[in-house]
Amino acid sequence: MTFNSMPELIGNTPLIKLQQVSELTGCTILGKAEFLNPGGSVKDRTALGIIRAAERDGSLRPGGTIVEGTAGNTGIGLTLIANALGYKSVVVMPHSQSREKIELLDLYGADLRLVHATGYSDPNHYIHTARRLAESLSETEPNGAIWARQFDNTANADIHETTTGQEIWTQTDGKVDGFICAVGTGGTLAGVSRALKAHNKDIRIGLADPQGSALYNYYTHGELSGEGRSLAEGIGISLMTDNLRLADVDNAYQISDAEALPYVFDLLRHEGLCLGGSSAVNIAGAVNLAREMGPGHTIVTILCDYGDRYKSKLYNPVYLENMGLPAPDWMRN
Repeated sequence: MTFNSMPELIGNTPLIKLQQVSELTGCTILGKAEFLNPGGSVKDRTALGIIRAAERDGSLRPGGTIVEGTAGNTGIGLTLIANALGYKSVVVMPHSQSREKIELLDLYGADLRLVHATGYSDPNHYIHTARRLAESLSETEPNGAIWARQFDNTANADIHETTTGQEIWTQTDGKVDGFICAVGTGGTLAGVSRALKAHNKDIRIGLADPQGSALYNYYTHGELSGEGRSLAEGIGISLMTDNLRLADVDNAYQISDAEALPYVFDLLRHEGLCLGGSSAVNIAGAVNLAREMGPGHTIVTILCDYGDRYKSKLYNPVYLENMGLPAPDWMRN
């Protein structure tokens, strides 16, 4: 098979049976291998959906500039696609994100603007900074500029509904019983839930929420509040986005780092997959959903990105100890 350009490689990722957690729960737990997208993450789909929608509505003109505030992966996807399609990219990202993602964005040629990590209510939050920057550049760039607005741009959920969700249905021959993932913008959860529920309203949709995020409390108690923290990057929010409002959620689980991380450490050691912290939260969520539904069910989750872009944190025993988290013995050798 021959492809004409890099964006055509995005999507159609395989499902992988996660052997240990499947045996643990008596369910078939499948991971959608989104780390196999050309930019290395599920966010390639989001980036492509936003760019194509902006091309269709005319807001993104040839040679235009795409501005986004991101924890990293959406910025990576946007930059690579922009390179392939003749656009420019400007990425606003907190200093707190992994060194590896900062280095990748620099390598890929993004105009990277690093800002202090602050709460969403702070006007200097990376999302608000990106909005202001896009407004400014739209006045000065000869071919204009757009703000990708991944949190509230429902082109995000749309592409997951038409691609990710439909792929899961087809790949499981319609025998999927549950789907669960964490939320960064809400696009994946919303799009996949809409696609799967349209096929079978009884498919159980779950939210895996890291500590420090407010969504678990929102879906269980109706309050946007959260305590604690997580080292997982790109997931866990304290606001309802326009994408998330489209999601159809049946179950929510709060997942601590101490619960989640052993799953990806074991996955690397015993199944040869090196994945990031959001995948750890997703797998822990799938185990929770499997235990609630009982043996014999098929549950799908998202394997978001490679672990090598978190080597300095997630796979660093000194960093883990400083966070009060255990590191496996093999990591110290």
